[in-house]
Amino acid sequence: FQMCPGRVICQLLSSGEKEVDLAVQSAKAAFKIWSQMSGMERSRVLLEAARIIREQREEIATLETINNGKSIFEARVDIDISWQCLEYHAGLAGSLAGEHIQLPGGSFGYTRREPLGVCVGIGAWNYPFQIACWKAAPALACGNAMVFKPSPFTPISAVRLAEIFTEAGVPKGLFNVVQGGVATGQFLCHHPDVAKISFTGSVPTGIKIMEMAAKGIKPVTLEMGGKSPLIIFSDCSFENAVNGALMANFLSQGEVCCNGTRVFVERKILDAFTKEVVKRTQKIKIGDPLLEDTRMGALINRPHLERVQGFIKQAKEQGAQVLCGGDLYVPDDPKLKNGYYMRPCVLGNCKDDMTCVKEEIFGPVMSILPFDTEEEVVERANNTTFGLAGGVFTRDIQKAHRVVAALKAGMCFINNYNVSPVELPFGGYKASGFGRENGRAAIECYSQLKTVCVEMGDVESVF
Repeated sequence: FQMCPGRVICQLLSSGEKEVDLAVQSAKAAFKIWSQMSGMERSRVLLEAARIIREQREEIATLETINNGKSIFEARVDIDISWQCLEYHAGLAGSLAGEHIQLPGGSFGYTRREPLGVCVGIGAWNYPFQIACWKAAPALACGNAMVFKPSPFTPISAVRLAEIFTEAGVPKGLFNVVQGGVATGQFLCHHPDVAKISFTGSVPTGIKIMEMAAKGIKPVTLEMGGKSPLIIFSDCSFENAVNGALMANFLSQGEVCCNGTRVFVERKILDAFTKEVVKRTQKIKIGDPLLEDTRMGALINRPHLERVQGFIKQAKEQGAQVLCGGDLYVPDDPKLKNGYYMRPCVLGNCKDDMTCVKEEIFGPVMSILPFDTEEEVVERANNTTFGLAGGVFTRDIQKAHRVVAALKAGMCFINNYNVSPVELPFGGYKASGFGRENGRAAIECYSQLKTVCVEMGDVESVF
């Protein structure tokens, strides 16, 4: 494999209405078989898929790096989280159960946890393989089938996942991949045989998906954007907080929905913190993402690179100071000269009403803002339409728990950031969406409860 940014990797045909219908009907047929299998039988298949992914970790990570542009170092982590997600939900598959409720006179009731049917997963381009696993694992564990549409910018690795599921022994058609953009997504959302839609992506697209789902009374899981606050108190472990700020802003070239891009720093350590963050940011190795020492690869495409650059230009016009980076980067390697590279950027002198502080940039741009009191910073942190994540760095554990309890965000971090164990639910508040990926909470999103009431005596008629 070689990285050749800016060149076409392959060409795929977009799935039209006919192809979408074939994928859904195929999944519907497979669902009849899969949903009748026991949880333990489904568990064994998911465990086998996890084993294959673990065994082929390097190959899949390399494919993902070429697919997305992130460093091979990060891609390996994504693949590890992917097989862990399958293993975790395989463990839950055999334990799915309802309740038995005793009623008067020997009567009783019970509940059954049942699958929904054919679920649709619509993925984003920043974590293509991992998102596909996050959606497929709980869906399949609960007995559903899935038709998955990856982003048209990263169409490749989801196909590999479909092949792995087939190798692992799922019924033919249980996990289908369709390719395409807006039109393909619309065909999926409107299809009468689709029972549920799970979407990861932008807020405007999520709103449209919710509108389409509403017409069919279909449940949705929406995992959308963020402008998450990262609060650094002066009593933090300084080095750890600097590491946390870098992790919260520059993973995957900053193309992470839960990134803590509003970095609030207590004023008494503002200068020292900013100086160290700038120093560390300038040392980030940019270049060929397939090289072991590269820590930042290329952005997803040219329009997105230009959009990120536009945010930086606007930030300067509004009074922010570019402390480092923000400019285009051209690697020495001639085969990388057409890549969509930029130097990671730190913005100082930021104000809450600046566009760079209010809107999601989705690139390697950190905005640093000073604060003086806990009450003040919590209020400012919550002053956003988003609510995906938030973080706090402090040695005062009472303050840490107090602050995260006050943050209006679905995923909070204390003295770390961008850690996503598959055992924990992931999802947002407010415009960042609802429903959860991972953890036991994902089971609730991919199943439905049936209540059965059993009368042991004669029916007493009131008529």
